[in-house]
Amino acid sequence: MLTKPDVFQVQTNEQRGRVADAPSRHWVYRFLPQALWPYAQLARWDRPVGWKLLLWPCWWSVAFVTVAGMAPQSALPPVLPLLWHLALFLTGAIAMRGAGCTYNDLVDHRLDASVGRTTSRPLPAGQVTRRQAWGFILVQSLAGLIVLLQFNTLTIMLGFASLGIVALYPFMKRVTDWPQLVLGLAFNWGALLGWTAGSGAIGWPPVLLYLGSVLWTIGYDTIYAHQDRKDDALIGIRSTARLFGERTKPALSVLYAAMLVLAALAFYLADVPPLAYSGLILSGLHMFYQIRVLDIENGDACLRLFKANSQIGWLVFLGLVAAGLFPAMW
Repeated sequence: MLTKPDVFQVQTNEQRGRVADAPSRHWVYRFLPQALWPYAQLARWDRPVGWKLLLWPCWWSVAFVTVAGMAPQSALPPVLPLLWHLALFLTGAIAMRGAGCTYNDLVDHRLDASVGRTTSRPLPAGQVTRRQAWGFILVQSLAGLIVLLQFNTLTIMLGFASLGIVALYPFMKRVTDWPQLVLGLAFNWGALLGWTAGSGAIGWPPVLLYLGSVLWTIGYDTIYAHQDRKDDALIGIRSTARLFGERTKPALSVLYAAMLVLAALAFYLADVPPLAYSGLILSGLHMFYQIRVLDIENGDACLRLFKANSQIGWLVFLGLVAAGLFPAMW
């Protein structure tokens, strides 16, 4: 039987293993040994919304290339996105998001120690060493490489081309008010990869979808960055949240509207079935709701709205899937 001091010690150890801005009841803390918690936290396995947001442009593009050209030939049989590609991009998104977050934490080691929300992360809390974090990046990157090598040559080349943007992103918050733009450029590369994986070529439709997705990322990450706006101001970290300030709602209106226009133009140029546009219409309503209820002074509400953007991912993806299943509808 545990004595009171023993119970207190157990509770203290568990608290030391937790991160302040992570959910305490996640499967990571129920099933993984406590010695592995810091690595799960570096990879953000306990905060899956990040890999989901990285995944959506990939899955959009896989579904997009599947229905491209079907509008003028609506008599074609129903089609579904290639499940093998969906599975590969799912695995790759989890691996590379984890590697990117670990790298970001290494770059921001000292900054994270100065922000209340991030002081308990594994590196500033001393739960892992920098060498261990670099080793973990290598393991995750190898997993991502194995996934990438399953695709065609063009997709592999494009995948490697994204690494430069990924490497630059953590430094951008020190030199520009637009680090969210660089994040968007890196985070939505899958909008190109899914198309080339399916077609073996590149064109304007995936490029427009990519650019629209970049604007979407700027929008949702601006909402996310409002959680740290005051701390960032004290330590000199720049962001679109600080740049837009009280003008965040009008800025989001422009970003989200432009995203929808670019995506719709991509669909038009690719001759997708009309049902694909339903996902964009529903996404527009979701974005309007986000803007209407946003309170930039409420950090918890900002986090909830940020996470809700995964629902937009579902809406666009299911619209494209529905277009493949019912190409003659409308």
